[in-house]
Amino acid sequence: MLTIIDKYILKRYLATFSVMILLFIPIGIVIDVSEKVNKMLENKIPFTAIAIYYYNFTVYFANSLFPIFLFLSVIWFTSKLANNTEIIAVLSSGISFTRFLRPYIIGASIVSVFVLLMGFFIVPAASEGFNNFRYTYLKGNGKELMRGENTNVYRQVNDNDFIFVNSFNDESKTAFNFTLEHFEKDKLKYKITASRIKFNPKSKTYTLYDYTKRTLGDLNDVIEKAPEKNVAFKFELEDLTPVVYIAETLTLGKLIDFIDKEKKRGSGNINTYLVVLYKKFSVPISAFILTIIAVAVSAMKRRGGMGMNLAIGIAIAFSFVFFDKIFGTLAEKSTFSPLLAVWFPNIFFGIMAIYLLRNAKR
Repeated sequence: MLTIIDKYILKRYLATFSVMILLFIPIGIVIDVSEKVNKMLENKIPFTAIAIYYYNFTVYFANSLFPIFLFLSVIWFTSKLANNTEIIAVLSSGISFTRFLRPYIIGASIVSVFVLLMGFFIVPAASEGFNNFRYTYLKGNGKELMRGENTNVYRQVNDNDFIFVNSFNDESKTAFNFTLEHFEKDKLKYKITASRIKFNPKSKTYTLYDYTKRTLGDLNDVIEKAPEKNVAFKFELEDLTPVVYIAETLTLGKLIDFIDKEKKRGSGNINTYLVVLYKKFSVPISAFILTIIAVAVSAMKRRGGMGMNLAIGIAIAFSFVFFDKIFGTLAEKSTFSPLLAVWFPNIFFGIMAIYLLRNAKR
């Protein structure tokens, strides 16, 4: 049963967090417009495309900086409570500091569930629209720009077939120095090579130039050659080179299926995809950790007043984001465990939250 004090704090928690987001998002949009307005005018981007982009930008921006918004909002209104001696009055009435935290934990739970559902279903679509706009209009000058690996691509496309291409042109849907190896029971059955392979979207077939197929026999190999040959493969050429931000654009179920498929193919980007998956769960948990730290830091009066609390809060919030980015990049670019990299900021700041909470209780 929520008391009047609980409802008061919970209302302040959610209202301040909402206002903080509504204040910072327009600032982010203004800064983004000032940076990109010249490109938008040069490329004559339609107004509807720009409007959709800034809707996606709003969702993407709010999700990316959610920890900072939450932390600063809790610091802000808790410092006001402390400066007005409201916290002292509450604790003097016999309520323990742990009990005082209850509405904060309820607020963090509401925010966590909201962020979790956003990350599962809404953010992926916004991320796709946001990145597609950037690559098409801002980097590609109105043309589809290559967004995946385009050199020395080696992939397993199904249980039996392995493909290698030396280079890939996304605009013309053409790959060069193509090789396909077909295995059955771990034995090579045939090998197809071509100097160039072009995907035909209408017929869903491939045109192979300087086509050669070597079928291995028990005594003699059978070699088939042709200057040009149309072949129907069970894969799409885009499967060779998924866009660099593909994981961000997939809902939870599709992301898990995609990662399983990429593992079977021997993709070198598995760590990048796992980082995105694990962050869907770690970011909502950070709401509890940052809430506890914010309350512990700002629940007492300081000589510097609210300004000192905000300064400490900003330093901690940006440290959290810094750790998150550094360890995420470390996992993507090395053999460092993605699970540990994603959860390390929560573990580190979780220990800090316990320490600060004990001091605050005293």
